[in-house]
Amino acid sequence: MHVDVKPTPTPLFSPRSNEFTLHAPSKPSTASVMTSQPEISIPTTSTSTTPKPYTIYNITLRLPLRTFTLQKRYSDFTALHTALTSQASGVPPPASPPPKSYFTSTTSSPALAESRRQTLQRYLQTINTDPDDRWRNTSVWRSFLNLPSSNSANRHHTTLNGAASGQPITDPVAWLDYHRDLKSVLHDARLNITKRDQASAAQAQHECSANAKKCLVKAGTMIQSLESGLKTLGGDTWGRERLGEGEMRRRKDLVESAKKEREGLENLLNAMAAKSSLDATIAQATARDKEKLINPGEQHNNSKHATGRVLGKETDRTRALDNQGVLQLQQQLMKEQDEDVEVLAQAVARQKKIGLEIQEELAVQKDMLDLLDEDVDRVQGKMDVARKRIGKIK
Repeated sequence: MHVDVKPTPTPLFSPRSNEFTLHAPSKPSTASVMTSQPEISIPTTSTSTTPKPYTIYNITLRLPLRTFTLQKRYSDFTALHTALTSQASGVPPPASPPPKSYFTSTTSSPALAESRRQTLQRYLQTINTDPDDRWRNTSVWRSFLNLPSSNSANRHHTTLNGAASGQPITDPVAWLDYHRDLKSVLHDARLNITKRDQASAAQAQHECSANAKKCLVKAGTMIQSLESGLKTLGGDTWGRERLGEGEMRRRKDLVESAKKEREGLENLLNAMAAKSSLDATIAQATARDKEKLINPGEQHNNSKHATGRVLGKETDRTRALDNQGVLQLQQQLMKEQDEDVEVLAQAVARQKKIGLEIQEELAVQKDMLDLLDEDVDRVQGKMDVARKRIGKIK
């Protein structure tokens, strides 16, 4: 048995294994996802292991949000051609599959298998790129390539829009797209926090803080939708597209990471607000202390010495007071200073609490990175074993 093995892109979803794997394409818009045509190719062929072997054609489809591979035999293509002609009111597609060979088998003739592979690839690509879309809009074409119907695409679009109100995301592909939107919202929140830190005007700081808070609130709603969707995706009622155990763990880790990032940004925003309040308090106390305590009579250096008092220079506030009034004034100033010290102590305590929370967050992130490193080592070991097996097959 000859197996033609060529490297193919890592699939996001494999219809045969019913498992999802990580794929990070650039973020497309919802409209482009629904309207763009898939890229179709047949890069490899293989031979079945049945008692009566036959050639299998591996069809690779690249969509904006996923890439997967289908396996079809020659009879599937001939049945597709007949069904397309029937559903298009008797009009045949612009290309035809290769004719059947009665004297030579593709399993015994690699040249025939390669020629048929190229012809079948041109057949699918011609229908996929033809300006007339009557064959692409048929149900048999979408069923042959495992593409969603137009109603499914509309449901996918409705799912993304409805999740903004906190509804769960129950579509596996929409879940990943919504998670990318969540990362974008968190990125916007981080940018607003950075702008707030760099702004010098109070109005600009207030606007940046409001925008960052709005993004964090939206991110919280999106995280709830993703968590609720995971409970449905991992249930027994999902059927054919039920997520595997490994993919469920990976997506739960993505949600936990997003929650940690949101909490960290919220703590950072609160810390910056507390710091601004502390700076304002310190500036106010410093100005008052300079005026009242450090040099209370500096602005009256040229004034005359008070008579009847022997304790330093008189001020406008003390000149009209007797000894009892001066004592009461001093007690009032000391009380105000004690209140300022208490406010400052509370601000310092909040700053200390925030620092401890940041330290705990860094420890949790370190543990998560250690777990990720262990998972990478384990997956690397599995890939090494798979490469050895592929080498043996070659």
